[in-house]
Amino acid sequence: MFEKLQIMEQKFEEISQRLSDPAVTTDIAVYTQLMKEYKNLEPIVQKYRAYKRSAQSMQEARELLDAGSEDPELREMAQAEFETEKEQLAEYAEQLKILLLPKDPNDDRNVIIEIRGGAGGEEAALFANSLYRMYTMYAESRGWKQEVLSANPTELGGFKEISFSITGEGAYSRLKYESGVHRVQRVPETESQGRIHTSTVTVAVLVEADEVELAINPTDLKIDVFRSSGAGGQHINKTESAVRITHLPTGLVVECQDERSQFKNKDRAMMILRSRLYERMQQEQQDKIASQRRMQVGTGDRSERIRTYNFPQGRLTDHRIGLTIYRLEDVMNGNLDEVLDALATADQAAKLAMQQAEGEA
Repeated sequence: MFEKLQIMEQKFEEISQRLSDPAVTTDIAVYTQLMKEYKNLEPIVQKYRAYKRSAQSMQEARELLDAGSEDPELREMAQAEFETEKEQLAEYAEQLKILLLPKDPNDDRNVIIEIRGGAGGEEAALFANSLYRMYTMYAESRGWKQEVLSANPTELGGFKEISFSITGEGAYSRLKYESGVHRVQRVPETESQGRIHTSTVTVAVLVEADEVELAINPTDLKIDVFRSSGAGGQHINKTESAVRITHLPTGLVVECQDERSQFKNKDRAMMILRSRLYERMQQEQQDKIASQRRMQVGTGDRSERIRTYNFPQGRLTDHRIGLTIYRLEDVMNGNLDEVLDALATADQAAKLAMQQAEGEA
């Protein structure tokens, strides 16, 4: 591990020097790539340097103890420092192991989130809107941009389904754990007897794939155009601007009708289709991996119930890691970090345990 850390520190120093070279700063492509590498290495190198400082302090305290000073106060201070640095060193070593875990290559990518109402009819559609609001408020707090790509609203203000993009550094790394079935327990506004209803909403978090990564053969596509219609059958416009794209080899179908321009709707539909195909390709690769290697906090399967939102008790429970918190309203207002941090920590711990088990095998 430490040989690897030394190499990374050397590379970090080289990149630092290159970033101050005028020839590099004027080449945007090279500068951008170097800055990306710099940011990836910086937390690891900083932690490694803290480790080395702690190791040096522990060594100095050890030498004072070995010198056999007759001053009891000096010996006591040296012993206390030795014990403190020893504990700190062990903590740094564990943190470095986590930082050195293989990084998900998609972590820095933008995402497309698809939310669909499941069991529960109109109440499920209303909760789909609540989740859309939660994610967009979280994106806003992170300084990310969001854009609705496709939506199928209901008359009462819910969504049968909605697809939207979130653009920002690290969007996928934070939101990738959200795929799955979200269950809500609350009293619907339309419930006159005050009974609690249980509904479900499905969330899919897709990596935004570009054309270079995923080439789609035009002959594999069937493209239909039709008139856009809103909630209750109201016509948004009288021209055939809505677009439906069918990917013939897989049977995947994407519709977009939010824009008045047929070309914009086609672009958005293609964006969603690429991301769905990219997800399918990734899933096929993951299926080839042994089941014990899959992410412990959840496979990301949309059929897996991952979380319950209990409004009468103000309680949120994430079933994958046994997390329960009693500040549901705060979470629904976009304050998701406590939940996402816990999921990321559980994921890291599981991967670390797996790595250690493989090392012992």
